[in-house]
Amino acid sequence: MLEVGIKGQRETVVTKDKTATGIGSGLLEVFATPVMIALMEESSFMSVNERLDEGFTTVGIAVDIKHISATPVGMKVVAKSELLKIDGRELTFKVEAYDEKGLIGEGIHKRFIVNNDKFQAKTDSKSEK
Repeated sequence: MLEVGIKGQRETVVTKDKTATGIGSGLLEVFATPVMIALMEESSFMSVNERLDEGFTTVGIAVDIKHISATPVGMKVVAKSELLKIDGRELTFKVEAYDEKGLIGEGIHKRFIVNNDKFQAKTDSKSEK
């Protein structure tokens, strides 16, 4: 059962493949913004997934994130999420990311509850002629 206030947390260590140069989003060896956002999404997803009915999951539908501080290779990053609002099948999360020195990113992430089979079938039908 979903309820406002559900919290999640995921962590990673910054490696070269998680840097802006490593994923091709920049020229510096610092934690890449897309990787930070993916960690925030994972925290949100994992926090609610086990609470959904069988055969349902969530998909990301919106991100409004600020990356406010760079993180070097070798440092641990923790993403935290909190479910702020449930509007039908739309879920709104507050997300934050921290490295060992403090806050590095924050924002809002929205996810939508979908039926696994129906969603996959609809998506797969896009490739049919």
